[in-house]
Amino acid sequence: MSNAISRTEFSFAGLQDLYIGKVRDVYNIKDELLIMVTSDRISAFDVVLPRAIPYKGQVLNQIAAKFLDHTEDIVPNWKIAVPDPMVTVGRRCEPFKVEMVIRGYLSGHAWREYKSGKRTICGIAMPEGMKENDKFPEPIITPTTKAAVGHDEDISREEILSLGLVDAADYEQLEKFTRAIFQRGTEIAAKMGLILVDTKYEFGKANGQIYLIDEIHTPDSSRYFYMEGYEERQQKGEAQKQLSKEFVREWLMANGFQGKDGQKVPEMTDEFVNLVSERYIELYESITGEKFQRADLNNVPARVEANINAFLEAYYR
Repeated sequence: MSNAISRTEFSFAGLQDLYIGKVRDVYNIKDELLIMVTSDRISAFDVVLPRAIPYKGQVLNQIAAKFLDHTEDIVPNWKIAVPDPMVTVGRRCEPFKVEMVIRGYLSGHAWREYKSGKRTICGIAMPEGMKENDKFPEPIITPTTKAAVGHDEDISREEILSLGLVDAADYEQLEKFTRAIFQRGTEIAAKMGLILVDTKYEFGKANGQIYLIDEIHTPDSSRYFYMEGYEERQQKGEAQKQLSKEFVREWLMANGFQGKDGQKVPEMTDEFVNLVSERYIELYESITGEKFQRADLNNVPARVEANINAFLEAYYR
C-alpha cells in the first residue's frame, strides 16, 4: 500500500515503450497515445530527491489540465482526457529539442547569472542596474536544450537555428505561442492576486501541426509571486513571497546541496515532506481559486492503474 507514487511500471494493452522522466512516467500506447502519469517525485537542480511528496502529482496534473484548457484557443494542445487526478492522456507528438523558457522578472537562474556579472542570457541583453526580482521591461525568452538526463543548458535563438534544432519558421511560431500563452497565464494569475514570474513551455509536432505538450503553469515549471506587497518588498530589498519550487531549492542550498558532484542530498524528514505537500496544495488553491479535493490515498498505484485501464478499454472499444 502506498500514499504516494515514486515510480510506476504498469503493463497496458498496446504498450510500445515507457519513458521515466524526472517527475513523469510516460507510456506510449500503439505509437498513438501517450499516458502521462504525474508521479509524486520531486526534483531540484536536475536531481530527483529521495522521497515522494503526497498529492504533488495530483496538484501538477490538475493545474496543467486547467491551463491547457484555458489556452487551447491560442495553440492546440496534446490533451485528450484526464482519467485520474494524476494522469493525462494525449496525442503522441514529436517533441522539439528545446524548451521555451520565458521570464518576466529577474529571478532564479537569470538572477544567479546576473549576480555573477553576466549581462546577457541566451543571447538576450539584460539591463544594467537591476535588482533581484525586478520586472524586465518586456518578457525575455531564454530557451534551453532539452536534456534526456542531467542538466538542461541555456541556448540562444541563433544557436538553435544554426544547429538545426528547430527550423526558422517553426521557431518563429514557437516564440509567438510562448509570448501569447505567457500573457494569458499572467492575466489569469493577476485575477488570483499572483504574478507569473517565469515559466517554460514544451511543444511538439504531429501531422505538420504544432501542439503544446507536457505541463504548463505548474509550480514545477513556473514561479509565482504574491502581488500584494510586491512593490513594497522590492523597495525595501526584501525577499518576495512566492509560490514555486524555489523554496525547495533554497532549503537544499541552505543544507549544502546544489546538485554538484560529491554533494549529498540532505535528509528529508516527515515534517519537511508534509510542508512541501501543503505548499503545493496552497499553490493549487491560489492559482485556480478552487478548493483542492484530496484524492483517495489508500493505494494510489492501484487506483491509477485501474482508472487508466478503464479509459483504454472505453477508448479502443
